[in-house]
Amino acid sequence: MNNYYNNGPRKIMFLDIETLPAPEHTHEMLREIHEFRKRKKRNNGEKYSVSFEQFLSGTGLDGTFGRIFCISYAINDDMVHCLCDEDEKKMLENFWEAAAEADLFVGFNVMDFDLKYLIQRSIINGVKPRTKMRLSFARYRSEPIFDIMHEWNQWGGRSNVSLDSLARALGIGSSKKLMDGSEVYAYYKKGKLKEIRDYCNADVEATRKIYRKMNFE
Repeated sequence: MNNYYNNGPRKIMFLDIETLPAPEHTHEMLREIHEFRKRKKRNNGEKYSVSFEQFLSGTGLDGTFGRIFCISYAINDDMVHCLCDEDEKKMLENFWEAAAEADLFVGFNVMDFDLKYLIQRSIINGVKPRTKMRLSFARYRSEPIFDIMHEWNQWGGRSNVSLDSLARALGIGSSKKLMDGSEVYAYYKKGKLKEIRDYCNADVEATRKIYRKMNFE
């Protein structure tokens, strides 16, 4: 890939993460939050219909209480690597070490989910992100974060396109043949950990191919 940046080859990191709901040791605190929300609604004369189980499941999409199961990434043309460790702090340290020299971070909905989640979990775990430039989340720009979802939609509001449908439209093929993101926790509970890692890796490969198509490479 002939990408050059500041008189040298660019280091583009393609990435994807898979996440899980909050671990058991946080459930007591989460029950207190759930009860507080229910009481607040009741005091306002409203009904709070979200069960604790539903509330808990939703934490998997929020880096405040959810946790990272794995991080898959690839630099330029290199093979896809998958970081997966029960020690989330160690996994994050390894990720930021790999990301230290990256010039550009590329992913699908990476600005609103993957990188935001990584930053949130890093703060909670006391892991300082290591990047060669300030990792700005400012909108309407393609550097240092190239968010495929927003770029495809030309920043015209939230796009309904999915990674799967965009890959198919571009003739790349689906990375969702065996599972999709909504099934990660079910697979985790069944002990199908390799399948989750393989799925995350496949998303990174699809992301890299889509990025190249979008940049006419």
